[in-house]
Amino acid sequence: MENPLTPEVLADPVALTRALVDIESVSLNEQAIADHVEQALRGVPHLTTFRHGNTVMARTDLGRAQRVVLAGHLDTVPHNDNFPSTLRGDLLYGCGTSDMKSGVAYALHLAVTLPEPRYDVTYFFYEAEEIESTYNGLFLVSEAHPEWLRADFAVLLEPTYGVVEAGCQGTMRAIVTTHGERAHSARSWRGVNAIHGAGEVLRRLQAYEGRRVTIDGCAYREGLNAVRIVGGVSGNVIPDRCEIEVNFRFAPDRDAAEAEAHVREVFAGFDLAVTDMAPGALPGLDNPAAREFLTAVGAEPVGKLGWTDVARFAAMGVPALNFGPGDPNLAHHRDEHVEIGKIRDGAATLHRWLAAV
Repeated sequence: MENPLTPEVLADPVALTRALVDIESVSLNEQAIADHVEQALRGVPHLTTFRHGNTVMARTDLGRAQRVVLAGHLDTVPHNDNFPSTLRGDLLYGCGTSDMKSGVAYALHLAVTLPEPRYDVTYFFYEAEEIESTYNGLFLVSEAHPEWLRADFAVLLEPTYGVVEAGCQGTMRAIVTTHGERAHSARSWRGVNAIHGAGEVLRRLQAYEGRRVTIDGCAYREGLNAVRIVGGVSGNVIPDRCEIEVNFRFAPDRDAAEAEAHVREVFAGFDLAVTDMAPGALPGLDNPAAREFLTAVGAEPVGKLGWTDVARFAAMGVPALNFGPGDPNLAHHRDEHVEIGKIRDGAATLHRWLAAV
């Protein structure tokens, strides 16, 4: 198949966004897009290119004092009658336009067209961000080639609608279990209803007030919510067990142990088992490259209310933030789209940051 990522397309971040969107790459089916990206990068003389699975990495080695990362994931969620792309006025529609092939286009465009950036730059185009962490390209690279991820600062090109979203929240899931005793529902007084016992769990959630935290001028708002409840044996049996799954989104000034301790305190007296934990990332805005990036953007940052792969970099001691043209509220929607003007403005911002002397 002829590579649609021609030199003319690579030179224009809007045309490049559309070309990337029109390469089908639902999670675990990224081989074709990774092949095209790798081929486009292999012939660039100022880059050294490597590949691990369907993750492609290219880097400059100019002897600069600092190294920065630009990273974007190649995969999308499954299509929803929104493939291939369509252009309507100044809006480009299609699966992945916002999340996040317009951001990937930034990195690929700059990788090819900017031979002498002010920092050494590592460009990551990685697989399987939209599914379980064990498939995530950055995770797999961290296991196989951790040296590829070494840097002083990183930008994840996630959709932020053209503003800087610094750091990210942590997320924790847990199961709160209530216990009872089975009995025939015709003689319910002989048993103890575990579903009724869940009422106290729900009352505590209803009364919960999430903490609001400001870090480096960025506001984060915590939340603790029930996301699933399971209980019941049969239509004529008093249930002896009920499970309430809760999700805690916590500010990045808490580590994993502190987050767990807080949730256990909220549900004191109940059985609780943590099923998933992903710590957040502090903003890291005191990093020199971050300050220069914020100057190039020309707007105040906000806190990222969600979890992104910036946390993977933070865990390695690399400050990271999110910046991309897409609207995060449109991610995964059938009418997902991106504004042409946002693509051009963001590309100009990144060029101004990396090309400045």
